[in-house]
Amino acid sequence: MKYLLFSIYFLLLLSISLYGQKNKVAKDTNYTVGKGVITGFQLSSTKLISMNIEPYGLDKLNERAPFNLSDALARLPGISQMTTGNSISKPVIRGLYGNRILVLLSGLRFDNQQWQDEHGLGLSQIGIDRVEVIKGPASLLYGSEAMGGVINIIEEKPTTTGRKMDAGTQMYSNTLGTLTDAGISVKTNINWWRLRVGFENHADYMDGKNNRVLNSRNRGYYLKSGFGFEKLKWKQENSYNFSYNEYGFIMADLATSFSGDGRWVRSMNGPHHIVMLNLLNSQNTIQLKSSTLQLNAGFQSNLRKEDEGGGQISLSMHLISMLQNAKWSKRLNRNLFLVVNEQLSFTKNTNYGGRILIPDANLLESSVSAYLKYAKRKWVVEMGNGINAKSIKTLLTRSLNSTNQPILSYASPVLPFVKNNVNANGMLGFVFHPWRWLYIKQNNATGFRAPNLAELSSNGVHEGVYRYEIGNRYLKIEQNFNADLSIEIERRSFFISASFYQNFIKNYIYLTPTSGRDSFYTFPVYLYKQKNALISGGEFYGIYKPRFLKGIQLKETVTITKGQLSDGSYLPFIPAYKYATALRWEGINQLNTMNYFVEPEFVYVAKQNQAAVFETTTPTYSLINFMMGITIKSAELKQNDLKISLSINNLTNRLYYDHLSRLKNYGIYNQGRNIALSIRKQF
Repeated sequence: MKYLLFSIYFLLLLSISLYGQKNKVAKDTNYTVGKGVITGFQLSSTKLISMNIEPYGLDKLNERAPFNLSDALARLPGISQMTTGNSISKPVIRGLYGNRILVLLSGLRFDNQQWQDEHGLGLSQIGIDRVEVIKGPASLLYGSEAMGGVINIIEEKPTTTGRKMDAGTQMYSNTLGTLTDAGISVKTNINWWRLRVGFENHADYMDGKNNRVLNSRNRGYYLKSGFGFEKLKWKQENSYNFSYNEYGFIMADLATSFSGDGRWVRSMNGPHHIVMLNLLNSQNTIQLKSSTLQLNAGFQSNLRKEDEGGGQISLSMHLISMLQNAKWSKRLNRNLFLVVNEQLSFTKNTNYGGRILIPDANLLESSVSAYLKYAKRKWVVEMGNGINAKSIKTLLTRSLNSTNQPILSYASPVLPFVKNNVNANGMLGFVFHPWRWLYIKQNNATGFRAPNLAELSSNGVHEGVYRYEIGNRYLKIEQNFNADLSIEIERRSFFISASFYQNFIKNYIYLTPTSGRDSFYTFPVYLYKQKNALISGGEFYGIYKPRFLKGIQLKETVTITKGQLSDGSYLPFIPAYKYATALRWEGINQLNTMNYFVEPEFVYVAKQNQAAVFETTTPTYSLINFMMGITIKSAELKQNDLKISLSINNLTNRLYYDHLSRLKNYGIYNQGRNIALSIRKQF
């Protein structure tokens, strides 16, 4: 009955959104949000928010020509990526990843079944205006799974007048690949619409010895569309996103089992993932008499398959999600701002393939929270409290959780169960800016995450990571408390940002081999266990602009992360200490119709010898990268007309392992030299 009521409520909200298309007013009013960062509850400058927020704009995305969105974000301080080759990657924020990081797309939670190590985020950077990364717990603002941070993906905005078209391509030397897209945006009276199509295609990548990593190829097809209107008091943005991706499996023994083909070949004849996404979202902002109401609703369909080769589908999982969010904000007086937020989501997982990793299940989650911001003169104080309830119901799923399943002698099948979790969260933050050039920020926040389906109910071979995994239905929720201190200094010739944090996690869930190193045939047996954990570290980012050298910038970045369990052992997939320095030169011609830049970069990654039980240590390595670009503007319109950039990663073709690469356990190195050419034209 509760699922039926939720469906009726969801359809009603969508109906209200569509009704707005028929009731138009003649007056054209442009809706503007101003400058700043859009967080879960407010629009504000990052300097006046106690949380650690990192914005990343489209221009920087295009300069780097990354392989995917996770690859782009890994350039930011405190952010890394866990990879299985180039195409399969997921972001790691301060040592946390997977279901501990919440991804927002078009204002609503995005779930690509990234609970497993080899399941990537699967999002392309095309059609994105910017990304905002919150480092640290934000469960008060966003609910569960935001205990490690939030990645808020903001889609491209429609044109404000007339028509705008653009097209671009990125070409990669290492994979002989391309990422190409084209889009159009039209504004008519008070209505607008946009459309973007794109595709990518990559052959196998080469390591620093020019050895080909077999079956590391991938390809994808993308469609993004949107439409909406802007009234006197109502703004609506509707979006539909479709993507179809195929990612090759990379395993240690592929050299003996994978039939050889040519260097340029990228067909998916071998084992590979198939992921198809359909996302429909509606965002509504309504200006009331003295407050603002935001109503968002969305539907997501995520179909994931695994082809063992030759078209034989073994794994087939379909995840359907319906999501809703209501947010009411009001300025109580000159200094006090209030937000009340409510979220509701229903998710259903269904297995259709012969091989099953997680059971069929229904998940229902709801939360409500309140947030207050007080700002006066040199002080900003933020505080809030919220409560969240999450229910997980697993269903009988053929061989996975039946009593007839062949199992290990010491492992009982995880029979169907219902698990309910209720949790409260809060935050208290301060910003002190005694002078215009100095900001001192301190934030204390809690977060939580309920165990996912794999951790609760696995019982079988997971070939993608080559192990037999046994879940535990009695796992408790993870609860964390994070304290974050940040200092920002901005003067005419330099900018300095330093942050330090300690993140205590109660009941941290982790995988570990059995004490006797048991095996199921040749597959090692792993168990899900819990212990308290502590992750601590810091980030430093500095820019120096010497006054006597016009257009020159010296950029320095240092990232330190350390994670341990309460017994003194180390957490898995903790990035090594990292240092990066870059020298950037920017110039512009006298007519202001052309600007250009050149930026060499040196990256040093320290040895990571603080490895988890099943990990190997990783030696130190250093990389030299190089970027350059030019932007040519139309002399009449003074708008960006043509952008060309060249990016070279691993210029010296260094042979190295990154600690967060899953392939280093197979003796497979990271990518060698890659030259990427990016061209984008606006019409």
